[in-house]
Amino acid sequence: MSDYLVIVESPAKAKTIERYLGKKYTVKASMGHIRDLPKSQTGVDVENNFTPKYITIRGKGDILKELRKAAKKAKKIYLAADPDREGEAIAWHLAYILGVDPSSNCRVVFNEITKEAIKESFKNPRAIDLDLVDAQQARRVLDRLVGYNISPLLWKKVKKGLSAGRVQSVALKMIIDREKEIQNFKPEEYWSIDAKFQKDKETFEGSFYGINGKKVALKNEQDVKDIKQQLNGKTFAVDKVKKRERKKNPALPFTTSSLQQEAARKLNFRAKKTMMIAQQLYEGIDLGKKSGGITGLITYMRTDSTRISNTAKEEAKNYIKDNYGEKYLGKQGSTKNKEGAQDAHEAIRPTSAVRDPKTLKNTLSRDQLRLYKLIWERFVASQMAPAVMDTMTVHLLNNNIEFRATGSKIKFKGFMKVYVEGNDDNKKTEDKLLPDLEEGMQVDSKEIKPNQHFTQPPPRYTDARLVRTMEEIGIGRPSTYAPTLDTIQRRGYVSMDNKRFIPTELGEIKCDLMIEFFPEVVDAAFTAKMEDDLDSIEEGKIEWKQIIDSFYKDFKVRLDKAEDEMEKVEIRDEPAGIDCENCGHEMVYKMGRYGKFLACSNFPECRNTKPILKEIGVDCPKCKEGNVVERKSKKKRTFYGCDRFPECDFVSWDKPIARKCPKCESMLVEKKNKKDTQVQCTNCEYKEVAQT
Repeated sequence: MSDYLVIVESPAKAKTIERYLGKKYTVKASMGHIRDLPKSQTGVDVENNFTPKYITIRGKGDILKELRKAAKKAKKIYLAADPDREGEAIAWHLAYILGVDPSSNCRVVFNEITKEAIKESFKNPRAIDLDLVDAQQARRVLDRLVGYNISPLLWKKVKKGLSAGRVQSVALKMIIDREKEIQNFKPEEYWSIDAKFQKDKETFEGSFYGINGKKVALKNEQDVKDIKQQLNGKTFAVDKVKKRERKKNPALPFTTSSLQQEAARKLNFRAKKTMMIAQQLYEGIDLGKKSGGITGLITYMRTDSTRISNTAKEEAKNYIKDNYGEKYLGKQGSTKNKEGAQDAHEAIRPTSAVRDPKTLKNTLSRDQLRLYKLIWERFVASQMAPAVMDTMTVHLLNNNIEFRATGSKIKFKGFMKVYVEGNDDNKKTEDKLLPDLEEGMQVDSKEIKPNQHFTQPPPRYTDARLVRTMEEIGIGRPSTYAPTLDTIQRRGYVSMDNKRFIPTELGEIKCDLMIEFFPEVVDAAFTAKMEDDLDSIEEGKIEWKQIIDSFYKDFKVRLDKAEDEMEKVEIRDEPAGIDCENCGHEMVYKMGRYGKFLACSNFPECRNTKPILKEIGVDCPKCKEGNVVERKSKKKRTFYGCDRFPECDFVSWDKPIARKCPKCESMLVEKKNKKDTQVQCTNCEYKEVAQT
C-alpha cells in the first residue's frame, strides 16, 4: 500500500510525476473535472443566491470509483491539478468528493514538471485557495447564465445550435466591425517618388522627402510633376549625413498570448493547435532512459507573466557563455509585466536551457519539435545581449528639393544570432547598405520613378491579430483565447479565407440580435470590466456572488424583453441557379460548419450536397472536357482538380494557368515561394516570374 495518493488531471502528467516521487506515492489522473454544472439545465439556483448545482460528470463514474478506492488506502492525499483557477477548482471538487479538508495542506502546485520542481512543491503543500476557486465559479456561473438563457432564445428565433458565450460574442463583433470598416473604406490617392543614385560605381536608393527641409505629401500626379519640374538636372548634393549606433533589445519570453501569435506567424499554427502541443510538452515526453525518461520540456503554458526565475536565468547565462561567448550575455534585470497581468507563475520557457532543440530531433514529432524550438529560442534570446545596428541617413538636395536615403547594417548580432521576432507582414530584417558618403559630395540620379498608391483598408483579423487585440483591450484571459477562436469558427459564425476571419451571414444575424437586445454582452469595455472583477475575486477583494447579482439584475430585464420583442428571423436559402442531378429540384446555398455549400432544396427527401467549386478559367489538361476548379483538402489546404471528378482524376497542388509552355506546350503552373510567385512548366525547365 502506498502512503500517499497524488491526483492530477491527465495520465501523461501522472506518469511523469510518479517517476519522480518514488514508491511511496501513487499518482492517479482525474481526467479533468469530476464535477460540473449539469448539461441539461442551467444548474444555477438564481432564487438561492446563485448557488451552483454541481453533479458528477456523466462517464466519470469509474474514474471516481477508482479514486475513492485509492483514497481509502492512502494516509495522505495531495491534489496536484494545474496551477491556475481551473486547476484550483478541480482540486476543490476532488477535496469535496473524497472528504479532504480544503483548509489542510493538501494542495501542491508546480510551474514545471521536473524532478527538482516536483520535489520542492511536495515540501511546501498549502491549503486550497478559495479565492481562486470563487473566481472560477464566478466565470462558470456567469457564462452559464448568459449562454443557457440567450442560446435557447436564439434557437427559437433564428436557428438551432447557436450559442451566445460572453467572450465569443465580443470576438465575433470585433470581426464584424472590422469587416464593416473594410466595406466602408474609401481609398485615398497618394504618390511617392523613388530615385536610384550613383556614387562612383556604387548605386543606392532614396525617396522624395520634402522642400526646404519640410516634409511634403504628394497627393496627386500634378504634385509629382511640380516636383520633377523644380529639379535642376540630375546632380544632387549631399547636404547631411547622420550616422548613429542603434541598439535593438530582444523580445521578452513568451506569454500565452505572444506564443499563440508567434506560432501563427512562424509555424502557421492555429491557437488551438499551439495549446494542444504546448500541453504535451508541459506534461512530459519520453526522452529515453539515457536522457531521463519522461520529462516535462516547458513550463506551464497558460500565463500572462514574463517573469523568469533566477535559477532559469543563471542556467541560460551559463549556456550562452559556453556556446556563444561572454559578449553575447545580456544584462537583463527583472522584467516588468503589462498592467493587469495576474503574474501567477513564470513566463513560458524550456525547463532546461541546456536541452538544445537539436538534441530532441529524433525524439519529438515534427510539430512538437517546431514549437519547442520556438519557445527555446525565444527564451535563450531574451537573456542575450542587444543587437547593435549601424544606421545612416543621407539628405540629398537639388534646388531645395530633398530626397533621403537610409541604410543600416548589423554591427553585432547579439540575440539575433539565435532568434528574431516575427511580424504580421512577414517582413525580414536585411542589411541595406549605403556608400561611404560625406557632406558636400555630389551624386547623380540615374532614375527617378513616380509611384501611385492608394491607402489600404485595415486588414482582416488573423489568429495572431485577433489574440493580440483581445489581450490589448482586456477581453478573455490566457486560458480562453484558443477556445474562443475555435468556437466562433465551429459554430459557423466566421469562415477563414487566406488565414483571415470573415463573418458569415449567420454570424452577422446573431451579432445584430445581440447588439439590439443584449448590448452589454457584446460590449468590449463591459466584458473587460467583468474580467477585472473576476481578478478582484481572485485577489479576495470582492465576494463572487455580489458580482453575479449586480450583472443579473439588468440582464434579467433584457432577457424578458427579448422573449417578448425578438422577432423570428428566417434565413432563406439562396438559389444557386442549377438543378439537382439526383431529383431535379433546385440547388441552394446553405451555411455549414466550414462555410457555404450546395444542397438540394428537396431536403430531407433528397440529401444531395456538393462543395462550391471555384473555376479558374483553365481547361482540364488530362481529359480535355472538364474545367479546372479550386478545391479544399480535409486539412483546408487549397488544391486544383477537374470538375468531372471522379470520371477524371486530374489534381495539382500548384495553380494551373491558361497558357501553355512556349517551349514544349505542356501545362504551366504558379509556384509560390517566400520571395515571389514563379510560373513553371510541369514538363521542362521553363520558368518565368509571374505578373502581379
